[in-house]
Formats: sequence, structure tokens, C-alpha cells
Amino acid sequence: MARIDRRTLILSGAALLAAPHVARAQTTTIKMGALKLIHSIAPHFYERFAPAGTKIEIIPFESPTDCKNGVVTKSVDFGVFGIAAGILGAAAKEPLTIIASCCNKGMAVIAKKDSPIASIKDLKGKRVAIWPGSTQEVFILERLRMEGMTVKDIESVRVSFSEMHLALSRGDIDAYVGAEPGPGVSIASGVGKLVEYPYSTPMGSLNMVFGAHPDTLATKPDLVRTILQVHRKASEFGMANPNDVIDTAVAKLGQKREALVISVPNVELNWKMTPEMVQASKTYADHMLALKQIKALPDFATFFNTSFSDELAKA
Repeated sequence: MARIDRRTLILSGAALLAAPHVARAQTTTIKMGALKLIHSIAPHFYERFAPAGTKIEIIPFESPTDCKNGVVTKSVDFGVFGIAAGILGAAAKEPLTIIASCCNKGMAVIAKKDSPIASIKDLKGKRVAIWPGSTQEVFILERLRMEGMTVKDIESVRVSFSEMHLALSRGDIDAYVGAEPGPGVSIASGVGKLVEYPYSTPMGSLNMVFGAHPDTLATKPDLVRTILQVHRKASEFGMANPNDVIDTAVAKLGQKREALVISVPNVELNWKMTPEMVQASKTYADHMLALKQIKALPDFATFFNTSFSDELAKA
């Protein structure tokens, strides 16, 4: 039997003690802000596409503004939120850059099933739930304008997305401009009916975007590339596997399967910052300026950074 001297034992022990430390040092945790909505489902698929040594921690937010603020304050590394929240932040010169798209569609105008409301014009004089500062708010204000109306023609009621279906069920409101899966829940339960999907404006169906703090782009470009590769794979997986989207939303978000069957077709997960997406965003900002929701347009040269998306598209 070979003799093991004291020096060998000491070196071996030191190596064993060091090994766990090395393993921990190689793990990178990414804090990802996401909304509790079906069109914010892509981050819940990130773990299955994350490279070895990368851990994704999902931080849930109730509102788009809260998630945007999480990015601005660096409480999360990245976040997905409505384009309206992003423009509001950028117009106020907050440190925020959009580096990818996240989701189109995911919106609907819903009315009580037994009500006479069948079109946007029928909302006149009715109690309509709208979440201030949301993408949906800008869309409904534009749809009202297209019908020769303004927000003064309706009774706007401040209600969060998660409470809109319940408010409709109780009769507190006559209609709402909601985010999926709320509309799916209302339709599936027989409480509500679809008035329209508000995608006929010049803003198209633009909804959610992917944002980061400018410091992150400057100091951690490889991390940005990593998360966008994961985001692309997760978004493409979700679009190709709607049943997995439904299963994940049931498990992670506690949402009802029968409602999701209606909601999922009204959700378009994506990632690429196309010229069309950028132009729709600028049109969106123009509308917000006209509506006096912002005092000035964002500096799009700093608010948008398409380089990472363009690089990924070529890969």
C-alpha cells in the first residue's frame, strides 16, 4: 500500500475545501422582472434555455410601471413591461433602454355579457375600467378619438388589470380595457363579452417590450447577449407550444385553464426589434404627447438600442 505523506493530505484537503467556492463563483443569477399576465409568460420558460452556470430569478410585478421602475432602480437586471410605461420613463429622462420586443396583442375591450355595449361608440356614458399609465390606456384613448369621442365621453374608473374581471362581475363597471388573461376569464365564465381587440390604430398590436438599465448594457454586454438569446428561445418555444404556455400559466400564475384557451390565441410572443416595432413605438409616443401624458418625446437615440437584437437576428 502506497504511503501518503502529510503534505499530500494537506493539499488534497485544501483542494476539496476550495472546490465548492469555485462552483458557486461560476453561477450567475439574473433577476428578471415580469408581470403577472399571460403575455409576460416568456420569462417563465427561461430556466429551460439558460446556459450552464446561469440561474434565472423571476421577480413578479403587479403593474407595468412597477416593473419599469424595478429596471430603473436596478432592483432587477432586466424587465418586460408595456411600451407606455417605458415611454413615460424615458420621457422623464429616467435611465432606461429598450433592447428587445416581448409581446404584441394581449389586449381586449370587454363588456358585461347582457349589456347593450357592442362597439366603442356604445361606451359613451358608461363606467369603463382603465389602468392609468398602461399601454391599454393609450389604445382606448386613440380608439375613442377615431370614433369622434374623448375620455370625457365615458366614466373612466381606475382598476388594476387583476381586478377588472371581478369589478365587472360585481357590476361596479360596465366595461373594461384589459390585459389577458382577464378578458379570457370574463368570456369563459360567461360574465363578459368581447367588444373588440383594439388593434386598428396606427400603433398596430404593439404591447410589451424588454428593458434594461443603460449601465447594464455598458458594463455587462455579454450578460445582455446571454439573456436575449434565452429570451428569443423562450418566446419562440411559447409560440410553437401553446399547450405549454397554458400549463405554465396555470402552474406559475394560478390562472384558469378554460380562460387561457381563449386568451392564448390573443397573445403574440416575440423578441426582435423590427423597424415596424420601432416605428409603432414612435407613433405611440406621438399619441402620448398629443394626449398630454408626456411633456416631451423621449430621446429615441438612447431609449432604443437595436444593436443586440440585430446581432442576435444575424446569429
